Amino acid sequence: MTHTDPSQSPIDLKAFIRPVPDFPKPGILFRDITPLLADPRALAAAIEQLVAPWKHEKLSAIAAVEARGFLFATPMALALGIGVIPVRKPGKLPADTISHEYELEYGRDRLEMHRGVLAAGARVLVVDDVLATGGTAQACMRLIEAGGAIVAGAAFLLEVTILGGRERLAPHRIESALVY
Repeated sequence: MTHTDPSQSPIDLKAFIRPVPDFPKPGILFRDITPLLADPRALAAAIEQLVAPWKHEKLSAIAAVEARGFLFATPMALALGIGVIPVRKPGKLPADTISHEYELEYGRDRLEMHRGVLAAGARVLVVDDVLATGGTAQACMRLIEAGGAIVAGAAFLLEVTILGGRERLAPHRIESALVY
């Protein structure tokens, strides 16, 4: 008789996502990833699921979207043997930057990336924690293209389908570990 090691059984990542009603405002159901980040097995399983679809792609770098995208992009990049390019809010990068301004639900925002950090034709994967409306990821993709590189696709820990982010990012390949 073969015994299965329970530590090797698949992890239900959704069990580590905490629903928080009415945050940040009434009517919103926020998906809190803190319990997943706090559990090393769940975090490792999440990284494995995020990396798996991209293992056989020729990627040059990962563009990590501030701030929670950094948490997933760095271990993914190590697993894939590539580097990480930080994409940040204005004023956070010390050298010459390029920027892209984009629409939010209530106002505008901007992302920046160091100028010249990507080689022409580099294939870059965008990584963030959540795909909601897709505005932030789309702005990141535009920065990559403005830097002369190619967007290979995007990876997200979780996707909220009702908000239409996947459609906004078309025709780019999108891979999400969890879908709500």
